[in-house]
Amino acid sequence: MLSVARFIVFYYICRMIQFKRQFSKKTKAALSLASAILLSIPWEGASCITLFVGLLPLMLISAQYSSSWRDTLSMFGWALLTIVLWNVATVWWIWNATPVGPVAATLVSTWWSIVPFMLYHIVSKRAPKVLAYVTLITAWIAGEYLYTQAPALSFPWLVLGNGFADDTWAVQWYEYTGVFGGSLWVLLVNVLAFESCLTMRKRIWVAATLALTLPLGISIALFHKYDAQGELYKSLEKMTVSVTQPNVPCYEKFDSSTEKQQNNLMALLAEAPDSAEFVLMPETALAEMINERQPEYSHIVNRISDYLHRAKPSTMVVSGGEMCRVYGENRGSETARKRGSYYADVFNSSLGIDSTSNVQVHHKGKLVVGVETIPAWLRKAGDMFAIDLGGTFGQLGIGENCIPFEHNGKKVAAAICYEGLYGNHTAEFVRNGAEAVFVVSNDGWWGNTLGHKYLFAFCRLRAIELRRDIARSANTGVSGFITMQGEDVQRLEWDNRGVLTSDIRLNSEQTFYARFGDYIGRLSLLIAGLCLLYFVAYSAKKKFYLN
Repeated sequence: MLSVARFIVFYYICRMIQFKRQFSKKTKAALSLASAILLSIPWEGASCITLFVGLLPLMLISAQYSSSWRDTLSMFGWALLTIVLWNVATVWWIWNATPVGPVAATLVSTWWSIVPFMLYHIVSKRAPKVLAYVTLITAWIAGEYLYTQAPALSFPWLVLGNGFADDTWAVQWYEYTGVFGGSLWVLLVNVLAFESCLTMRKRIWVAATLALTLPLGISIALFHKYDAQGELYKSLEKMTVSVTQPNVPCYEKFDSSTEKQQNNLMALLAEAPDSAEFVLMPETALAEMINERQPEYSHIVNRISDYLHRAKPSTMVVSGGEMCRVYGENRGSETARKRGSYYADVFNSSLGIDSTSNVQVHHKGKLVVGVETIPAWLRKAGDMFAIDLGGTFGQLGIGENCIPFEHNGKKVAAAICYEGLYGNHTAEFVRNGAEAVFVVSNDGWWGNTLGHKYLFAFCRLRAIELRRDIARSANTGVSGFITMQGEDVQRLEWDNRGVLTSDIRLNSEQTFYARFGDYIGRLSLLIAGLCLLYFVAYSAKKKFYLN
C-alpha cells in the first residue's frame, strides 16, 4: 500500500510538472538528486521498486532542453551529477580498503552509464522518440554488457538487474534472461512511465502497468515451482556440505603466523561432520604459496589430505589458496612477472583436496580490478599502480577454464569471490557439468559494510540464473547456503567464527540462460549499433531535404 501511495503522489507531481514550461536550476538539482536516490535505494538493502522510476526524473530534465549543443552540454552536466551521486552512494565502502578505489570505480562505471543516456538525449531531439527510447534501452544494456567483458576495467556492481538481489521473488525468470533481463525490465518500465507522464494517455499507463506486473506474475509462478517443499526440489539428489568461516582479520591475515592460521582451519575441519562430502574453506585460506605443478608436496595440502585419510575418507576439502607457475628464463605468459632470474605467474586459486592426495585446481578467471589485475598499458610500470591488500598483489595470472571439481561422482563449481558477480562466467561451470556451485571468498576488506553483504546477495541471482544450490565460505561474513530459488537457508554473519552444515540439491539440467549466456547483452549491442546507423541516415536525409 505504501508503494501504491508513493506512485500516486509521483503521478500528481508529474501532472503538475507538465504545465510548467521551464524548470529552475533548483528544480533540476532536486530532480537529479531524486534520480540518484531512487537508483541507489536497492543497493542500500531497501526495496527494488524505486528502480522502475529511477531514471524518470533525469528524463524529465532532458525533456526541458532543446537540440542545441549548449543545451546538450547542460544536460551532460546534470546526467553526470546524477550518475556520479548514484555511484558514490553505492560503492563508498571501497574506501575502507583504499581511498583510490571508489574514485576509480566511479570514473569507469559512470562512463558506461552516461554515454547511453546522452545518446538517448541527442537522438530524442533530432529523431522520432521511439528510436530514442530503443536507443536508450539497448545502448544502456550494451554498455553494461561491454563492462562485464572488459578484461582489466570491469566492476559491474551497478548493472540494473543486480538491484533485485534482495528481492529474488520478483525475478525468478532470470533462469531465462540473466541479470540483463532485469535491466531490460527496469529500462522499459522507466520509458513507459516517462511517456505516460508526458502524454497522460490511458493506454500508455495501462502498458506501463502491464510491463511492471506481468513479469511479477511469471516470477511468482516460477517461485512456487522451485519451492523447497515442492516435488521438483524433493526429486533431486542431495549431498551434505559444510562451510567454514575462520574469521581471521583481513589486514592481519597475511602478516600473522601461517601455522596459527592452518591450525585454525584444521580445527574447523574437525568440527564438520563425517557425513559431509565437501567442506569449504575461504579464498586464500591455505596461507601458503603452492607449486602448481606439484601441489601434493605442499605442507598444508599434505596435512589436510592425511587428516581426511584418517578421519573423513569420503570428504573433499575445497579451499582457496595461492599457486605459483614457474616458467624459467623465458616469459611464459603476458601476465608473468620476473622474480629474480626467472618468470612466474601467481594465481588466486581454489583447490579440491581429498584423502588420496589428488588435488584438483581452478584458477580465478575474473580478477579484482586494481588489486589482482591492472590494464595492460600500465603493466610496464610494474606494481606501482596496484593496491596492496596483503598477500600477492599486482597482475596475477588469469584462469582460462571453468572446469568443475569431481568427487564421489558429483561435479561442483569452485568459483572464487569476484567470479560470483558474473553470471555467464559462472554458467561456464554449469555448461561443463557442475551440479552445484561453491563460492570461496575473502571479502572482509571493506569492513562491516554493504560490500560483503552484497557479494553474498549477488550469489542469489546466480542461483536463480543457473538453478543451482550454492554454498559459500567467506573468511568473515557472509557464509552460508542459498537454494536454487534464491533463498537463504543458513548464514554466518560478520565477525563470527564457525561451521555450518546443510544438505544441498544437485541439478544436472541446464537453464536457458546457462545454455545461451548473456544473449540479451549481445543482441542489445547489435540493436544499439543499428539504431545509431539509422539515426545517422535519418539525420542526413532530414538535412538533405531541408537544404
